[in-house]
Amino acid sequence: MSSAAPTAPNAAPEQAVHVADRPPGRLRPARLLTAVRRRRTDVAVTLLFVALAGWLTHGLWPDPAARVLALNPADQALYEWFLAVDSRALLGDFGLLTGRLNAPDGVNLMANTTVIALGVLLAPVSLLFGAPVTFALLAAANLAGTAIAWYLLFTRVLRARPLAATLGAALCGFGPGMVSQTNSHLHMTAQWLVPVIVWLVVRLLRAADPAGTAGGPDRRRVVSSAVGLAAAVTAQVFIGEEVLFLCAVTLLVMAVTYAVADRDLARRALPGFAAGMALATVLALAVLAWPLRFQFAGPQGVADGMFSPHYFSADLRSWWTLSPLSVAGGDGAARLTTGPAEYNTFLGLPLLLVAAACAFWLGRRPLVVACVAGTLVTGALSLGPRVVVDGVRTGVPGPYTLLSGLPVVDGALPMRFALAVLPLIATLLVLAVDRALRGTGRARRLAPAAVALALLPLLPTPLPTAERPPLPEFITGGHWRQCVEPGGVLVPVPLATPREPWPMRWATAADAAFGMPEGFFIGPYGRGGTAAMGTFQQPTSALLTEVGRTGGQPVVDDAQRRQAAEDADFWGASCVALAVDTPHADSLRGTLEQLYGPATRVADAWTWRV
Repeated sequence: MSSAAPTAPNAAPEQAVHVADRPPGRLRPARLLTAVRRRRTDVAVTLLFVALAGWLTHGLWPDPAARVLALNPADQALYEWFLAVDSRALLGDFGLLTGRLNAPDGVNLMANTTVIALGVLLAPVSLLFGAPVTFALLAAANLAGTAIAWYLLFTRVLRARPLAATLGAALCGFGPGMVSQTNSHLHMTAQWLVPVIVWLVVRLLRAADPAGTAGGPDRRRVVSSAVGLAAAVTAQVFIGEEVLFLCAVTLLVMAVTYAVADRDLARRALPGFAAGMALATVLALAVLAWPLRFQFAGPQGVADGMFSPHYFSADLRSWWTLSPLSVAGGDGAARLTTGPAEYNTFLGLPLLLVAAACAFWLGRRPLVVACVAGTLVTGALSLGPRVVVDGVRTGVPGPYTLLSGLPVVDGALPMRFALAVLPLIATLLVLAVDRALRGTGRARRLAPAAVALALLPLLPTPLPTAERPPLPEFITGGHWRQCVEPGGVLVPVPLATPREPWPMRWATAADAAFGMPEGFFIGPYGRGGTAAMGTFQQPTSALLTEVGRTGGQPVVDDAQRRQAAEDADFWGASCVALAVDTPHADSLRGTLEQLYGPATRVADAWTWRV
């Protein structure tokens, strides 16, 4: 690694990783013209990615409050509630344990995928325009932002040509897994900090290599890189811990492989690099120690995952199948995964073959070997504890068996390891196309054409959206204040559950100004306090849920009336509310009047003071 000499114009981009950034000097006219052209290209690529993200999510934009992602509306209701709660930080009413759901116990926000940093950052948008607008904005921004960040990494760190970088960045930001996860998994699509983390690791490595500086490692750059890395990691924890975990595992595999492939570099840079990583770890833990302790051991915290790795395993066949959310995909592929938000592996045979050919053509360069190793390891981990082929669970154990049951790992779904494959394959494509563009002859045209043709079937289609039922005027008109004071507990009927979280939209529309019992969240309500979705239903809640499902009219006895009073007291409720257009509203109203007495009409809702 040498920072004494500038990168040669035709140097391979992976060699550019070893060249430290030099202080900018006075630009000559030719170099100034090149810089202006590069800026214009950067702007054009940015606008392209923004337009593509807007096109994919355009179904939400006519009216975000009235539209919903049709393939995963329940999670959208959950994330909009998260964003509403996060926005209360701007009002000085925020804590990692919130009583605005699951009253009286509350919800541990660190134990849920609450995208706290994004919710707080966009709090003004949520408070002014509503959480659904913030959700729609993030759904598009995460796709575009991730692609733009990778484009900048490929052009600045790998020194790749814009065309090569654009093709690779498009796969990173708009690959099948990213588009699929956009169906309401904001914590998984917010990956625009991952290229920043990668850049800081590379910068740290450059600074730690004595061969790249005069007189030993550049300690100032080692320290600044470590501080920046700690800041990026800390921010990512409050955006999406699972993405950070996948990034860390992938970088670890790549680092070990790179060290084996370039032992001279490893011997030279290891002391300074290890010191910088240790400093970054100490700084990050200094900030994160309390929030992480709160997540795992605090009130309503959970220390394990609730999703079965056997269920959330990638089907081997899905790797060479095209996603139903791409232009060349088919509906038959849906049976190879758990749902439309988890098409993480559906890269298609053309891309896999072209990526393999690119890796073979590029040869045994350290970066290429590291990307191939990372792809094989994360791809194998996505198969879960037992390999599944075309829907049939075989007896063949997968590498994930070595990780199953380990702390933290339980919180990551095996099939999501496939998301790490996107930037790894993208890097191979970028290296190959850039090499071809710098050369002459048939390869100059063949490689870009082959990559483009392999990516073409993956072109995503707009996400399906649908109308969602309007909220009662009781909520949108602020009439709920006649029923419950801000900060109090309102009981919607039926109550929100993990399967039917729609009443949580009431609180979202009111900027989470009031609390609700039960609901859709992760808490310690499984056997022995393990992680579970939602909580136990109180007897009155179960009764009202049954009435709302069947429309039956039960005869309530004195024991049930006493239980209803006890349940209301347990929840700390001020008011029970039933919208007049709720399914089976007459049966529910009759049951509630037997439990709590005559109702009071407020706008388009029946209410009971309790």
